[in-house]
Amino acid sequence: MSLSKQGKKSLDTAGFNNSWLVPKKIFFTKGIGRHKAKLQSFELALRDAGIEKCNLVYVSSIFPPNCKIIPFEEGISELLPGQITFCVLAKISTNEPERLLGASIGLAVPADEYHYGYLSEHSAFGENEKEMGDFAEDLASTMLATTLGIDFDPQKDYDERREIYRMSGKIVDTFSHTCVARGNGLWTTVVSAAVFLL
Repeated sequence: MSLSKQGKKSLDTAGFNNSWLVPKKIFFTKGIGRHKAKLQSFELALRDAGIEKCNLVYVSSIFPPNCKIIPFEEGISELLPGQITFCVLAKISTNEPERLLGASIGLAVPADEYHYGYLSEHSAFGENEKEMGDFAEDLASTMLATTLGIDFDPQKDYDERREIYRMSGKIVDTFSHTCVARGNGLWTTVVSAAVFLL
């Protein structure tokens, strides 16, 4: 038996498979950081969000089946210093005084808990909190609706499409987690994150 096959066999007998990489829990957080250095403003935004002690790994947009949304306080309490932590992160920075900036995470949850949902990240200048949140929520909802085969007109505004999604009975919930700020001449960084727990 080759070494690679032997190694695979020992992993198989130990009960390892890809399912341990599917997150069981998720929580949402956000933060704002300001500093004369851009990188330091990002660090301060992560501190404000409570996730600065983790080694963050950015992942894409799938909300796992049977994933439980937990409160921020509970999620933070499960993180360890130096932990490899998977997250969907939206971030944006500016050093322009009075410039409006924001970051948002959208979520669309399917009615069938055994089906995956979608997360989206959105960052922009010049949008208020509602505009940011609606856009992020729209992105996630539309991605989920297309995978579920919901018939809709993409040219209609989001409020109309949201009703179609909900009336289909296939999408049970949508929401967004948004952070906005105004620049003050220092580097200002805004982050919003969906943090996964294995």
